[in-house]
Amino acid sequence: MNARDGSGFPRAMTGPWRSLRTGLRGWGGVGAMALLVALTVTFALLPLAQFRGGEDGPATGSQGLTRVSQAKAEDCENPQDQSLSPSGGTDGTPTVDAVKARKDRRLIVGVDTNSYRWGYLDPNNPSGELEGFDIDLVHRIAEDILGDRDAVQFKAIPTSRRVEAIQKGEVDMVVRTMTINCDRIGQVAFSAPYFVTGQQVLAPKTSKITGFDKTLADQEVCSAQGSTAYDNLEAGRKSGDLPVSTDITTTVPNQLDCLVKLQLGEVDAVVTDGALAASQAAQDPTVELKGGLFTDEYYGVAMKLGSDDLVRQVNRTLENYIEDGGWKASYEKWLHPTMDQGDEKSASATPPDAKYK
Repeated sequence: MNARDGSGFPRAMTGPWRSLRTGLRGWGGVGAMALLVALTVTFALLPLAQFRGGEDGPATGSQGLTRVSQAKAEDCENPQDQSLSPSGGTDGTPTVDAVKARKDRRLIVGVDTNSYRWGYLDPNNPSGELEGFDIDLVHRIAEDILGDRDAVQFKAIPTSRRVEAIQKGEVDMVVRTMTINCDRIGQVAFSAPYFVTGQQVLAPKTSKITGFDKTLADQEVCSAQGSTAYDNLEAGRKSGDLPVSTDITTTVPNQLDCLVKLQLGEVDAVVTDGALAASQAAQDPTVELKGGLFTDEYYGVAMKLGSDDLVRQVNRTLENYIEDGGWKASYEKWLHPTMDQGDEKSASATPPDAKYK
């Protein structure tokens, strides 16, 4: 059952799951299901135990079949363009200074530890360290602030707790495929965007689902709690872009849990960011992306409201990271294999332009 993909990374639960789906739905598959769930939970919890800790708390364009509004027009426009400029307009650097003054002189960052090629543990890596596209960015931020790329305390934060972890001061920032939207910019402070993607549907290759459309009628769709995916599913049903009979009640704390439910036959499809879905399809060859992107999603580094100096510092890091080729090198290493098809580059292969308020 410990299936691996071509890189040696354990798939969330792949291999013979397709042949078990019928059995798992009935009483005859109860024992098999228990084993599958136990293995899944065991794997998912390993990073959570490893990356908790630390007593010093923190001081503080894509095309698709249709478009779903990310936020109400009356609230704001272009939330990805609302961050602070990289320099000027601040009296001192209290947040950054507090980080530097810690006894344990490390940046405390909330990340994902289970997203393949974004933030994950590769058991074939002897160092036992987290790696991925988001992890590379964290190391660069730590290097710029503390002069040491490894001066980081990683904390595994579920999708559903990203905002809460920042507001409660559990972390200095969250770097975890977090979309900038109008609701969130009232709760946390965002950097300029560092990645652009969009929502997409993931389903078994054998499924008749074709995307975010009428083929989702009478289907069970999974999304993560507190995610833009759920917001878009809800908005899609209200607007009529999604059939009323689509069941969107299945939500999970971590987005990867949706893939497991899909593999166990508990849901018919998953809606998540296309960039994450592409990585999951790479883990499990029995699933695929269905249809095109139907939203625009801009990822940003999230920090506590009022930590203006830290936001400006991160924005300076992002500018330099893009200009000196660090961003491109990280993309080519982690995301190019799953997102680009042959000579055809994904729209995500180019970093988004930064605009400031």
